[in-house]
Amino acid sequence: MIVRTLEQCRNSERRVVADNWESVRMLLKDDNMGFSFHITTIYEGTETHIHYQNHLESVFCMSGTGEIEVVDGKTYPIKPGTLYILDKHDEHFLRAHKNTDMVMACVFNPPVTGQEVHDENGIYPLVD
Repeated sequence: MIVRTLEQCRNSERRVVADNWESVRMLLKDDNMGFSFHITTIYEGTETHIHYQNHLESVFCMSGTGEIEVVDGKTYPIKPGTLYILDKHDEHFLRAHKNTDMVMACVFNPPVTGQEVHDENGIYPLVD
């Protein structure tokens, strides 16, 4: 059994910080579960380009508001209780509204190793 707290993970190398977001990777590839689990905060008033060509992701909004715009032009509001699933490696822009961070619970398949950040195309590398 694996037991971890968000606070333990936040105060370790499992917390990865970028310009627009931070992600606490609570479950990683080396935990051998077949997926990874993150608590990610999207900073207020930011826009992040994301295109996970190597991963599928499900995201559940726990707090804050914003929107996700898929490159096909559709925009969906995000608020607490919203789940979106990037089941087709959907290229998108994720925006948090001003004056509110969005806190999201994220599941990745395949799992990430822990230190990934988006490259210039919004992609996480696939690490074997």
